[in-house]
Amino acid sequence: MPTIDAITQQSAAIAALRRDLHAHPELCFQEVRTAERVAQQLAEWGIPFHRGLGGTGVVGIVQNGSSPKAIGLRADMDALPLQEFNTFAHASQYPGKMHACGHDGHTAMLLAAAQYLAAQRNFDGTVYLIFQPAEEGGGGAREMVNEGLFDRFPMDAVFGMHNWPGMAAGTFALSPGPVMASSNEFKITIHGKGSHAAMPQMGVDPVPIACQMVLAFQTIVSRNLKPIDAGVVSVTMVHGGSATNIVPDSVELQGTVRTFSIAVLDQIEARMRQIADSLCSAFDARCDFEFARNYPPTVNHPAETAFARQVMAEVVGADNVLPQEPTMGAEDFAYMLQAKPGAYAFIGNGDGDHRALGHGMGPCTLHNPSYDFNDALIPLGASYWVRLAEAWLKPVG
Repeated sequence: MPTIDAITQQSAAIAALRRDLHAHPELCFQEVRTAERVAQQLAEWGIPFHRGLGGTGVVGIVQNGSSPKAIGLRADMDALPLQEFNTFAHASQYPGKMHACGHDGHTAMLLAAAQYLAAQRNFDGTVYLIFQPAEEGGGGAREMVNEGLFDRFPMDAVFGMHNWPGMAAGTFALSPGPVMASSNEFKITIHGKGSHAAMPQMGVDPVPIACQMVLAFQTIVSRNLKPIDAGVVSVTMVHGGSATNIVPDSVELQGTVRTFSIAVLDQIEARMRQIADSLCSAFDARCDFEFARNYPPTVNHPAETAFARQVMAEVVGADNVLPQEPTMGAEDFAYMLQAKPGAYAFIGNGDGDHRALGHGMGPCTLHNPSYDFNDALIPLGASYWVRLAEAWLKPVG
């Protein structure tokens, strides 16, 4: 089943809209202009919509027939606090803000699908078009769910998709089980006793305690977890001291923990607390231990994953539907998958050859100031969304 001709014919107009969104990026919970553009397009196509869930979220509603079945398709809208290096015509007009993760493209693909679904309505049931704010650290999916997304718009399953640089354009990747990790942060403040650096015996030096703590944390994954359990403990910030001849009163460690399961996360957090408290006690120091759980793991449901893979195979051929290698990156679509069955897929964004003159010198990777979404994906991603909805809501009889 090829890319849908009617979508391809409209792809230039949708690509222009995508580039307009790229030029006007908005950070999490600030997607006012973006949400307005989405709402304008839905209204132009005669699609009813609801605004305000999660602050700036938009939910479009395309109905046909009498079936109570419903499916949700989700795209994220927010950008990143990053200075863009690209200088092409649609580069960011807002200093320090950039669509460096392709959410402009995700929004465009879902809008292209919305236009076709509203025009053709080759299904029996309801398609909910979920334009979500604040994926980049704000937990917009969580906020939409908490504010009644699935109560106001009851759906049988929900599906999401993210572009993936380095994966060939024209391919998808999807697998059951964990595909993205939980995202968690820690902050540990080691309190010692300051002194003159020439007389360390007069104080309690938190610096060597911090050094030992960092090394000890690295044994958690290698020696406390089962070898088949995946986990990451990364200390990414160390702050302490003000002069070369002063033993500081305190040292602060910060970093991230990533896991594919809550059980492993529980184990890592407990072990980190034990190590931190024990080391400080051994050196007559004390510590404040803060551990924030941000996004849970993104776990695809088997039945919905199998269904989506079959649709992908019909669109691009089975050989172009790849296994989805789990990544330690995080995604707040996890909250939707905790509340509803569904699946989260990758669509290949290519290696960056699509970028026009004026792109930055860096690679076309996610969260990179030289990134740009591949507009050739718009008809393909939209065709997948349409075929998925039509298959899920296929008329009976």
